[in-house]
Amino acid sequence: MSNPAPLTDRTALLRHRARAARDPALFLQEAAREEVQDRLFVVNRTFTAPAVVTGFPQIWESALPGAKIVADDEVLALDEGAHDLVVHAMALHWANDPVGQLVQCRRALRADGLLLALCFGGETLHELRAALGQAEVEVTGGLSPRIAPMGEIRDLGALLQRAGLALPVADSFTLTASYDSALHLMRDLRAMGETNALTGRLRHPTRRAVMLRATELYADAFAGSDGRVPASFEIVTLTGWAPDESQQKPLRPGSAAQRLADALNTSETPLKD
Repeated sequence: MSNPAPLTDRTALLRHRARAARDPALFLQEAAREEVQDRLFVVNRTFTAPAVVTGFPQIWESALPGAKIVADDEVLALDEGAHDLVVHAMALHWANDPVGQLVQCRRALRADGLLLALCFGGETLHELRAALGQAEVEVTGGLSPRIAPMGEIRDLGALLQRAGLALPVADSFTLTASYDSALHLMRDLRAMGETNALTGRLRHPTRRAVMLRATELYADAFAGSDGRVPASFEIVTLTGWAPDESQQKPLRPGSAAQRLADALNTSETPLKD
């Protein structure tokens, strides 16, 4: 039996990123960089051997002095146990094997090393998904893959445990950009290198009628009083540590020295069997 086709066409993705580099709009990459810097500021740790996995090295070259910058290839150019910090920066949503990416990051970490992985979450571009989907169904009677599937925060958090990382935490924040129209948003997506690179995408230009109808639907459903339309970008941050004996361990069930009811100064009602 043949292997299924990969979700992402890496050749197309790299072509889109190269095009974006000529006239970039990388404010989301910059927001991710600032988020990483803010989080590292509050971590009581000095990192001396960082690495960054990214499709946009120009954003990260000055962010972490001395960091090794590597591409988000299927096989990461990271040496085992070489780093005390690995940042996987805004590329996991394009990975054909996201767990594999995190496993490779985990192997590159020294004991008690930190992984920060940032990627788009499931609420990203929900407005555009809805408008494009409805427009295509109306005009063509079908539906084609257009926007990369992006995981929900709970599912993304579970990837940390599957990758063997300790003390896993997943959280998110949403940035909302404003555009004159859906067409202006799509133009910005090209300048971000985030246009459709799915293997199952249509291999011919989208019909003009679909784009115009999507623009109408987007405006009807989401435009504000000023006529501009919002675009939501949910950025999920995954935090995990390479296991180490020095880390906190959960207590054994039943080992508590005090009843919770006593600590809360309340009565306890036993449940029936």
